Amino acid sequence: MKLYLAGPDVFRTDALRWAAEARECCMRFGHEALVPLDGTGQDAAGIYADNIAMIDAADAVLANLAPFRGAEPDSGTCFEVGFAIARGKPVIGYLPDGEALQARVARLFGPLRRDAQGLLDAQGLRVEDFGLPVNLMLAVPARIVSGDLRAALMALQGR
Repeated sequence: MKLYLAGPDVFRTDALRWAAEARECCMRFGHEALVPLDGTGQDAAGIYADNIAMIDAADAVLANLAPFRGAEPDSGTCFEVGFAIARGKPVIGYLPDGEALQARVARLFGPLRRDAQGLLDAQGLRVEDFGLPVNLMLAVPARIVSGDLRAALMALQGR
């Protein structure tokens, strides 16, 4: 299978090394990795077009949904997941652990409080209270696993 690897890993300072390791990991499972770094686009529009084309060419998407610059996953990754779902592609999202979103928000931003309608964060904004590790719009259509890329590959193969 061709697997598009979505996630904020492209922002790492060692992104090329990460990409090589991710490709090797996918190959060990018998799959080809499509990595956003593979595109030729040099500006925002070109990079976007390359990534869309790779998602379209993929059989499935494996998405790193680990918190990125806050309590939630990278916004670009969330778009890619939604696009893949809309195209009917299977998506497996992975996070380092299964910490529930509401626990993560409380840990990062302070205690939550409850009112008659549910949970509120320190700013008084509602927090989903479903016990899911990410927003329901990611957790419901995607299969979410705890672990790394290898765990996502194992889930893809039904292990």
